[in-house]
Amino acid sequence: MDDSRFDDAALQKDPDEWKTGDEPMTAAQRSYLETLCRDTGEQFDDTLTKAEASKRIDELRRQSPRLSGE
Repeated sequence: MDDSRFDDAALQKDPDEWKTGDEPMTAAQRSYLETLCRDTGEQFDDTLTKAEASKRIDELRRQSPRLSGE
């Protein structure tokens, strides 16, 4: 089977469906969010859950001047 027809977005589970999505964000998510917030001038929210942090990361990646061309 040729897996090249699947993109990464289609293979990722929706954060709202994560079993641990309501737990506090991970240290890696926190660090990445802090960086993205600095890049975009957005406020960092340290109360986000894992699922919320994942969605916020996706949102800020689209806004980041360093990553918008990816």
